[in-house]
Amino acid sequence: MQTIREKMPVAHSQLTKLIRKVKFRLLPLIVLMFSLAMLDRSNIGFVKHYIEIDIGISASVYALGAGIFFIGYALFEVPSNMILHKVGARLWLSRIMVTWGLVSIAMIFVHDQTSFYILRFLLGATEAGFSPGVILFLTYWFPKTYRGQAYGWYYLGVPIAFVIGGPFSGWLLDSSYTFGFKNWQWMFIVQGTLTVVVGIIAFFVLVSKPDQAKWLTQHEKRLLNQALAKDQSPQDQTENSNNQRVFTDWRVWRFVFIYFTIQMSVYGVLFYLPSKLAELLNIHVGLTVGYYSAIPWICTLFLLPIITRIADKKANWNSMAILMLSCAVVGIGLSTQMTHIFQFMLMISLAVVGFIVVQPLFWHLPTQYLSGRAAAIGTALIGSVGNLGGFVAPNLKNWVDQMWNNDVAGLTVLAIIGFIGVIFLFSLTREGLTTYEEAIRKGK
Repeated sequence: MQTIREKMPVAHSQLTKLIRKVKFRLLPLIVLMFSLAMLDRSNIGFVKHYIEIDIGISASVYALGAGIFFIGYALFEVPSNMILHKVGARLWLSRIMVTWGLVSIAMIFVHDQTSFYILRFLLGATEAGFSPGVILFLTYWFPKTYRGQAYGWYYLGVPIAFVIGGPFSGWLLDSSYTFGFKNWQWMFIVQGTLTVVVGIIAFFVLVSKPDQAKWLTQHEKRLLNQALAKDQSPQDQTENSNNQRVFTDWRVWRFVFIYFTIQMSVYGVLFYLPSKLAELLNIHVGLTVGYYSAIPWICTLFLLPIITRIADKKANWNSMAILMLSCAVVGIGLSTQMTHIFQFMLMISLAVVGFIVVQPLFWHLPTQYLSGRAAAIGTALIGSVGNLGGFVAPNLKNWVDQMWNNDVAGLTVLAIIGFIGVIFLFSLTREGLTTYEEAIRKGK
């Protein structure tokens, strides 16, 4: 007769095997979806020079238009996540993809600054809820001990987007126009169409929760649900009337600020990297710039799964997150002093690895703290307000650059803000995290 000690390794082995099966059934599509999300929201960086010439917009108009995406994103993020929690990821994530893909295609109709602002706002509004929705979706499938790796897989979508998308965008921009469209318009048509197609596929492939998966046996469903249930206290497993307190919870707002500083770093680099590379190489933005822009993302592609796996095994997500955000700050700060392409690529690669890898590590913290409906509200709040860093970053950089009359002052300020985020993250992790329900009971 087996003892409890003998049964536990068997159960753990079965769960590990089951999680591997779930990964390969769900995560490749999720990674592709996120890759297209990152490409469609940031490909505007590749056409900055083209639309400034063709449409006649200024650098300040470009900065506002690039960032206004996040206003639409922030306004609709929380209600979008609430709907996803109610109707399921399969329907809602597919709907998000199809609508933002159509808006991305519509970017070909940009002809002045007003149409530029409107379409960028609509792109954000239609994509709202996607990233925090996926974060929430993964909590329905992965127990906490496996969640860091799942988030790491998800964030592989970012380097994949730019390893492939950078050269792809450059190739489209180097092509001559056909059928009456210019090369930058073809970039939006092709990439937006890909998003719509993948969104339709997602409707038929995604499964909202384990109980609905036809590819899981009854035993596998029971085993996975038991593992997920162990992550929750009895209070977490009911819809608590105190969920509205998420909006006044000081820990949640510290999560918001930390995520805000991370996004400041991300989009301070993304929207300006192609044009900066073109300047250093003394060429126009095209295929060559696309190849160079892929280098930091190749580094991230290799390091992200390694670092998140180490963090999961050692259960040191907090300290690893602090280290990665510090790398981002140092990389951005030092890149402003580099005038040689090799030195610049080294520092910007350090920055990119840091601000991408920190994100799956970061999301492990609020999803440990929040659960159930509170998690749906909290992750959306963190994502919506935090993503406003993507609005502030290009506008703040442009304003500071103009005030100091150089193109490095803005990134220096963004690096300083990122350092403040490191301090907040360090102070939060030093305190230790209870759960949201425990904090309510203790009156915190």
